[in-house]
Amino acid sequence: MDVLITGGNGFVGRYLVRALLSRGDRVRVLALPTEDTAWLSEQGVVVHRGDIRLADSVSPAAHGADAVVHLAAMMDVWRPFHDYWDVNVAGTEHVARAALSAGARRFVHMSSSSVYGVAPGAPVDESRPLAPFDDPYPRTKAEADVLVQRMFADEGLPAVIIRPDQIFGPGDVMHFGKTAERLLARRSIVAGRGDNALPLVYVTDAVRGLLLALDDDRAVGQAFNITNDDVVTQRAFLETAAAALGAPRPRAHAPYRLLYAAAWSAEHVARRTGRRPALTRLGVVFAATDMRFSIEKARRVVGYAPEMPLTDGVRLAAEWFQGRGPRVPVPEPAT
Repeated sequence: MDVLITGGNGFVGRYLVRALLSRGDRVRVLALPTEDTAWLSEQGVVVHRGDIRLADSVSPAAHGADAVVHLAAMMDVWRPFHDYWDVNVAGTEHVARAALSAGARRFVHMSSSSVYGVAPGAPVDESRPLAPFDDPYPRTKAEADVLVQRMFADEGLPAVIIRPDQIFGPGDVMHFGKTAERLLARRSIVAGRGDNALPLVYVTDAVRGLLLALDDDRAVGQAFNITNDDVVTQRAFLETAAAALGAPRPRAHAPYRLLYAAAWSAEHVARRTGRRPALTRLGVVFAATDMRFSIEKARRVVGYAPEMPLTDGVRLAAEWFQGRGPRVPVPEPAT
């Protein structure tokens, strides 16, 4: 196939590019004008410059593509809601319409398990109504998810929606990298009791889900949770990461309600100052709430099966962070 990837120069995108190239697919990537894409050109990937917020810059990249994988999104930045909306909702529509106009046979949209909102402590399947937490990222991802569903139903967009949990692994500067920095600086704490399940999926398993969405005709018109049912608790995650990093395991606990109140206050101050808060309500909810998502539909329909045990994945991410693991074509952690 000839596959266009938006966000192909990001954390997950780089793994997907390598997977597609290794099996003989042709790959093109839509990248911002300011992105360093030298490694992509070295691999023979065609790089188109553009911005998904601008419909006219997306169409040329999609022309002639057999499939489009839409990974590009705004996340984990302290920006106004409309900035998130422009990227995550309007940008998704621009990419989807470009795929339709190009006659692409498949449009894979990477959504997020955060679109379900706060999970009830039991595995959530795809039939659960979307009720995102009141934060720009999950709200706009949910709106984009619904948009893609509507374009499939009304306009024949050959779409598959993938809803992964938080993706981590070697090269994850945004999430695991920050966790590692806090552990090494002895600033990490356990939110609540620490026995809650964390919603995590290793990056190669997330890519496995994306490839199945590309390849299996039974996936069209469907949404799939892509995660790992090998549950790891918050405490086990932190202790495994600490041991792999050679850092002391966190012993201090902070009550959930106290952390949530502190995050609310920090966000209130941040809205007045424009500075990013050190703590957010979404971060507290993610860290301290029991989150479990069912992958039975993905197993049954497309044969998805996660392969990386989460604790092994944590160790591999820690080795990469310290420079002891295999090099991967992703940004190095900040020093």
